[in-house]
Amino acid sequence: MIQNGPLATERAARIAAKAAAFLCAVAVVLLARPATATELAILRNGFSIRHEHRLVMGTTTRLFLAADDSSFTDVPTDEITGYEKDLSLPLPLPSPMPAAADAHASVFVPFGSAKPESAKSWSATSWSKKSGSAKFVTAPGLNQVVNSASAAYHLDPDLVNSVIHAESGFNSRAVSPKGARGLMQLMPGTANQLGVNDAFDPQANVTGGSRYLRELLERYNFDLVKALAAYNAGPQRVEQYRGVPPFRETRAYVARIVHEYNLKKVAQEKSARREEAKQKQVSTKPPAQARASKTAAAAVSAESPH
Repeated sequence: MIQNGPLATERAARIAAKAAAFLCAVAVVLLARPATATELAILRNGFSIRHEHRLVMGTTTRLFLAADDSSFTDVPTDEITGYEKDLSLPLPLPSPMPAAADAHASVFVPFGSAKPESAKSWSATSWSKKSGSAKFVTAPGLNQVVNSASAAYHLDPDLVNSVIHAESGFNSRAVSPKGARGLMQLMPGTANQLGVNDAFDPQANVTGGSRYLRELLERYNFDLVKALAAYNAGPQRVEQYRGVPPFRETRAYVARIVHEYNLKKVAQEKSARREEAKQKQVSTKPPAQARASKTAAAAVSAESPH
């Protein structure tokens, strides 16, 4: 029997309210879930690169490491054997760079086997408390140090500068809670194996760190992402996970360096294109002297009697 009285109306209202609350709860859960639609690019050497999406450009495939398209790495297409879904934690976007540290970064390295003791996870406030007063190397002095070390180990100075920025914030006296020291944050054992006697000496530290980075690049067939992950978490972790370890700190570290390095390269490419366009404009214009002579000749011709 169908009830049409106030009781039936009240019951229908309660059912509608419960349904609405349930739908709201489902919506909140769905919106709160992190986006995990990422994949692993499986390489011929057995390793993998986690990425958000990719762009195949003929012989090169660009793997975007985060939702921000400026963080990417280029891999030879024929080195990728396939792709697999990745259900691990998503790669976080790099945190904004401190403006004060950016002022010191003005120096580029191509695509180095000592082992660091552990990953060096620490914050700017951590090293400032551990190392006392911060000591920043002046830009001209640091540029000379970076250029010298980069040339010795065939690296791009921009890459070395990006590593320094992420590791120590350009503070030559930085000390992490785990004991990593100097501009590229060498652990004591690693510094000893690299022949660095004074980790607070910028020249010795950056030279040793550049050598180590070069060794890691060679070890991982010049895969910059894996080399950076190994520099942060240790080669044993990269080999254990057959790629970038699923550590939030390591993934944020890699993303931050790749992001900053790519921004430098994009800016340099734009500057080069502008300069090339400017040179083309200059080359298409006749020299000023020739234009003046032509104008003078025309004036004389106009004034001469017929």
